[in-house]
Amino acid sequence: MASNGAVDGFTTPNVLQAMLTMRSGDSGSKKAAMDYLQKFQKSNEAWTTTISILQGSPEAEAQLFAATTLKGKITYDLATQIPESEHAALRNQILVLLKKFASGPKPVRVQLCVCLAILAIQMQSWKDVLQTVVSALGDDVSSHACILDFLRVLPEEVTEGRKITLSEEELIQRTSELLADNANEVVGLLINYAQSSPAAATNPQLFECITSWLREVPVNVVVNSPLLDAVINGLSDDRSLQAAAECLGIICRETRDVDDNLETIQALLPKVLQLRPRIQALADEEDIEGFKAITRVFADAGDSWVLLCAREPQHFRPLVDALLECCARDKERDAIHYTFNFWYELKQYLTLDHYIAARVQLLDVYSKLVDILLKQLEYPESDDPNEFDLFDGDREQEEKFREFRHHMGDTMKDACQVMGTTECLTKVHEAIKIWREKFGGQATESAVPHWQSLEAPLFALRALGRLVDKEENIVLPEIMPLLVQIPINNEKLRFAAIMVFGRYTEWTSAHPDYLQPQLSYVLASFQTSSQEILRAAAQSFKYFCVDCKQLLGPQAIELQGFYNSILDTLSDHSKEDLTEGVATVISVQKTEDIYNLLKLYCDPLVQRLMTKANNATDDTSKLELADHINLLTQYVQNVVPYWPSNSDNPAVRYWQEVFPILATILDNFIDFVPICERICRCWRFMVISYRTAITPLLGPLANKLAEGFAKSKQGCFLWASSAILREFSEDREHVEDGIVDSIYGFFEAQATNVLRMMSDIAPIDLPDVIEDFYRLLIDALLYYPQRLIPSPLFTPIFQAAISALSLEKQEPVSAALHYIRDLLTYGGDNPASSSQQFGVVGVQLREHVRQLLLSQGEALIKQTLAGMMITFPRDCFSDGSGVLLGMFELLPAETSTWVDRTIRMLPAGTITDAEANKLMAKINEKLQGGDRSNLRHVRTLLQDFTNTYRRRYIAPRDGLGMLTAARFHFEG
Repeated sequence: MASNGAVDGFTTPNVLQAMLTMRSGDSGSKKAAMDYLQKFQKSNEAWTTTISILQGSPEAEAQLFAATTLKGKITYDLATQIPESEHAALRNQILVLLKKFASGPKPVRVQLCVCLAILAIQMQSWKDVLQTVVSALGDDVSSHACILDFLRVLPEEVTEGRKITLSEEELIQRTSELLADNANEVVGLLINYAQSSPAAATNPQLFECITSWLREVPVNVVVNSPLLDAVINGLSDDRSLQAAAECLGIICRETRDVDDNLETIQALLPKVLQLRPRIQALADEEDIEGFKAITRVFADAGDSWVLLCAREPQHFRPLVDALLECCARDKERDAIHYTFNFWYELKQYLTLDHYIAARVQLLDVYSKLVDILLKQLEYPESDDPNEFDLFDGDREQEEKFREFRHHMGDTMKDACQVMGTTECLTKVHEAIKIWREKFGGQATESAVPHWQSLEAPLFALRALGRLVDKEENIVLPEIMPLLVQIPINNEKLRFAAIMVFGRYTEWTSAHPDYLQPQLSYVLASFQTSSQEILRAAAQSFKYFCVDCKQLLGPQAIELQGFYNSILDTLSDHSKEDLTEGVATVISVQKTEDIYNLLKLYCDPLVQRLMTKANNATDDTSKLELADHINLLTQYVQNVVPYWPSNSDNPAVRYWQEVFPILATILDNFIDFVPICERICRCWRFMVISYRTAITPLLGPLANKLAEGFAKSKQGCFLWASSAILREFSEDREHVEDGIVDSIYGFFEAQATNVLRMMSDIAPIDLPDVIEDFYRLLIDALLYYPQRLIPSPLFTPIFQAAISALSLEKQEPVSAALHYIRDLLTYGGDNPASSSQQFGVVGVQLREHVRQLLLSQGEALIKQTLAGMMITFPRDCFSDGSGVLLGMFELLPAETSTWVDRTIRMLPAGTITDAEANKLMAKINEKLQGGDRSNLRHVRTLLQDFTNTYRRRYIAPRDGLGMLTAARFHFEG
């Protein structure tokens, strides 16, 4: 391969020295070395230097770095740095290197195989790829590993070929040439290799190759060849077990379209079932990884053929039984989760009337599954019945087990839906009764023997709660009296019982006789010191209040005493649960009692609030104050009485008394963001909850929001303002015109303040304000388009949005893009408005938007494309392409011109004129003829282009150059 000349800075010795520095230098030297190596990887000189290192350096680390760098060069720089006439020379050098590294090290060999595969994709004139590689590497044993690696990576790299600089048509053609046209030859090569020796027949690389090519080779070809027997035999060899299991699983998955693969499945089924003895063997050997692998095989088969299990339950019953055995023998609980999806999918079929016969035949399977799950749900046993740390202090393992139990609970629900709730609850009841008969008499105040076998059915009962009808009258009336007798000295059992009560509060509301014993059990639990029990009790109490609020209504005053006495002992989250509960009970009281009840419950909270405000001198105490405000917000959200619009709302009357206190706290802590956010949240929910009834508070509230934003420059004030804008818009009932005018004036003042701020401060320092501002503007555009679009602020708001697109944070960019997309709809016939009836005004609005886009459209296109190619977070791509589509719909010719200019501003060396011309030719072709459906194709073209560019140039090498966003300036 011809050299482009060497620069002294990127010589082989210098690169090796930089790598040495990365291993042993100080942090400053390491950073310098890292910067040097990154520049090296992007340079023209990297081609010859990497090959030099691979040819001469004896260090494996240097070889791997060189091979990895070469892979990157071929992927991203081949088209722009190496003439097409030199591609063959590069290929030959890689083949020579592959021959050298055929025996290892494996990581270097694999990277070189990837290099060759990526080159093969781009080198379209190279038609005999497979033959060339096999011939060049030879037939000696040492080359077999190399050939197998190449065969494995080739389909993987072709599948990922969208990062290669080929058009869709070229990539489709190259895929056909490299994969489809070679499929039969590859199968023949693999069969010959598998039959060449016993060692070859169990080589994991063989099975990895088969797995890789199953995307291209019809599955029936593999199943009907000697390769299937090789895979099955590989499952009996420890060396190849994992690779063979993965391969057989993929083979099964390739037959998911069962009606198209019936003959293949009939051939596969007996082969899979002959592996069933391995389940017990691996379990007895305590081979955890092997057991997981064999379980995964049966799970893949079950997932793929689940429809046939429902259609032909008798024929496929052995497969179902094998999966059940996997669940039963999983002592370590590491493999059972592979089966969960099968039980779910089978349940989906069996619960259809069409498969009622299969449901009857497989009912006993799900019954046994429940028995297995009840056992698997148990915590590990301990010699000491009072020992609750059952994972030797390993909190990660304990958390993993808890999460695993919730997944098992989902599978328990699947079984319940097949068996019926009564039958499933009966099994849970039986498990509880068995514990009572065996160990109930041995339980004392200080110890509960074998509590694990009682806690597991309680957990199962909790998991089933969502499925049990509140009218269930057979099993639950037997279970509930037992639960209130659960020993309270055992933390795990008490927690489980409380959570069950919380899950069945809907049932309890329909069976009021059971309410008081359960509620007493929960309330008594607030006396414990265990935070876990307190959290559970608070949560359950909330559900009792929500679902049994009518039953608890007469106890509203009595509950206040409990609430006030216990509140300060709880965590913040539990305080909110408790508060939400009592607020729900208040909400169903007589409307004339609401004001007095709010005073009864909230006055003590307000008194605490003022005390905390007086004592808040450090960040910790200020955060406590902020969290306490959330409790008042719970009452605002939940106590919303119905009241005629022409009368004073009793809840609003109470909050008018509290408002000055909150306003004073805001003034005193305007520089502490969490307090500002909590107060804004409270006020926002006042507007959302009481809507136009909040009118008496509207003036002072708007003033405090405007004043708060001016002082603090925090986005939360804009967030709260948006609620006012929505609730007092022009199309709302019971809103006077004067109020609408005042509200819009309030909005304009807020917007002006933000624009001045964005003019003075760079967007990177205002991400939260920008996000909240454009969320506010989305509402302003939705509810006040006739005022906003013709206003003098409309253009600077749009210019500021373009400036915001230079950010690299998802939330503000997304908000700005959403605003722009909504704005673009006003340039067409389907505006994103709360009222579509614009008439003549609609024509005027469209003209305003069109004139804006003609003057600012080029800047918008430039910044949107720059974002999609370089700076946008991934979640913003869809909205970015939506903006481009909207622009093409409104101004196709102008937008095409602006796109052309933008892509030619890209940094030198990152795109060729040929690529730019090709893209624009395709865009202009789609725009011809006026067919609007072609605009979707234009969007796709730009998405593919920007995605390809982004993958090739992960970060700009010397800044954005001409694509750098212009700084926003506001003169208002």
